[in-house]
Amino acid sequence: MDSIRVQGGTPLQGIVKIQGSKNAALPILAACLLTNGQTYLENVPKISDAYGMIHMLEELGCLVRWERGLLKVDSGEARLGVVSAKLAASMRSSIFLLGALLGRFRKAVLDYPGGCVIGKRPIDLHLKALGKMGVRFQEKEGRLEASADELRGADVELGFPSVGATENLILAAVAAKGRTTVKGAAREPEVQALCEFLKSCGAFIQGTGTNEIKIEGGKPLSGARFRIPADRIVAGTYLFTGFATGGNVFLEDAPVSHMEAVCHLAERMGASLVADQEGVYVQYPERAGELPFLRTDVYPGFPTDLQSIVLAVRCTGTGTTLIRETIFEDRFHVVDGLRNMGAQIRIVDGRSVLVNGVERLRGTRAEAMELRGGAALVAAAAGASGETILSGKQFIDRGYENICRDLRELGARIVSE
Repeated sequence: MDSIRVQGGTPLQGIVKIQGSKNAALPILAACLLTNGQTYLENVPKISDAYGMIHMLEELGCLVRWERGLLKVDSGEARLGVVSAKLAASMRSSIFLLGALLGRFRKAVLDYPGGCVIGKRPIDLHLKALGKMGVRFQEKEGRLEASADELRGADVELGFPSVGATENLILAAVAAKGRTTVKGAAREPEVQALCEFLKSCGAFIQGTGTNEIKIEGGKPLSGARFRIPADRIVAGTYLFTGFATGGNVFLEDAPVSHMEAVCHLAERMGASLVADQEGVYVQYPERAGELPFLRTDVYPGFPTDLQSIVLAVRCTGTGTTLIRETIFEDRFHVVDGLRNMGAQIRIVDGRSVLVNGVERLRGTRAEAMELRGGAALVAAAAGASGETILSGKQFIDRGYENICRDLRELGARIVSE
């Protein structure tokens, strides 16, 4: 099944449980390479990217299997090897194996990571930062080869708070000799989750959740049991989809403590939110209220991964909205699909779009070209008049366990084909 059929126009009503976080699970799975013993992970999302990381761990000699809802990872027999070029090319998250392999073996051989078409996403920050820890890099036959006679703790200052570079530094630093200080570190909840997992395995890390993280490396890491937090991006996707349809929903397990910017924006658009430890209840206006300007930013700012979703629902909101993307330079692939549905969107430049809200979009045929843009088209289709057939479902499956099932639980008329 590689397409999605949506009959739009049904208000969302009901309860949906939010899955485990993709962006937390993937670096934590890579971190299992650093442990001795068995690790049990709860709430791992059953998405194609997670299965891809599992397959790469298996190619490196780890034993991975599901046991009574837990994912068991035994890296006792892990070995240095080269993971599938096809897998690496399909997943940006394969880059996390760089820091983990260096920490375990002092060597790594990787094909350059792939992923969604949302900009250049260079790994220069990763290489420069790891170089300060004694890592040497060279390219051979299109592959990146990294090695270090000894991983040494270092003071590293990131010029940009890159989530991936911060996580790769942490993965290498817990196995390095001495102290590593990462200044300008990313503060995202997923970075915090990686630190908490490693601490549960015996690592010594200070400054979790701040822009300066200190790691005392070289401590042996044991296996542990750890629960992957709920996915704030999936929760935000379903939260904003309701603006296209109206109604009211309860997002069970939504990590509201890490969604302040998201919840604030939803309230600015006219939603009524009530949050507690179990999740968040959302009641929607008949039509999304005015939102003159939205700017994405690093955490705790508004997440880039939800920009496309907001763009989709602003197409039927009141007034005009200028959306400014500051993280990636090419994240407006969804615009053509939305225009085909009747949206009035003008691309100002590679970083900004101007949206004039219309009364309603119309169903059509559309194609998902990347993960979050695909979810945005689903959101638009849920509120459109008539039927939408969306191809490219495989992109959406990279981050959503079953978007059709989840939205059906909220009353949407949506099926996979």
